[in-house]
Amino acid sequence: MAPEGPGQVPYGYPAGGYGYPPQHGYGGAHSPQAQPVPGGYYGWPGMVPAPSNGIGTAGLVVGIVSAAIFCLWPVAIVLGVLGIVFGAVGRSRANRGQATNAGQALAGIICGVAGVVLGIGMMVLVLAT
Repeated sequence: MAPEGPGQVPYGYPAGGYGYPPQHGYGGAHSPQAQPVPGGYYGWPGMVPAPSNGIGTAGLVVGIVSAAIFCLWPVAIVLGVLGIVFGAVGRSRANRGQATNAGQALAGIICGVAGVVLGIGMMVLVLAT
């Protein structure tokens, strides 16, 4: 038989098999048959939460769109303000360690400001003529 198949545990391996402590009884942690885990076994470490990079990326995308469509000045101004807000929120999340894209969030702020400035310039140009 193969080592991972059924059968007798080879000499030198723990009774629980393959690094796991032996299991005694059935049931969950609150069951009367549940046995405490022997000392030295810590189990799997907790999973690190994935970074929440969505807001910073959204700020970058909205800021770029705002700067690109500045000829549609009402839309460009609204999108630019949204790019600034999303970029600022993404930057604050990156500073707290919840996100890893501080550069994208900063680029969203910069592109959002450029979109607002270009949109206001286009508005002045359209209303002046």
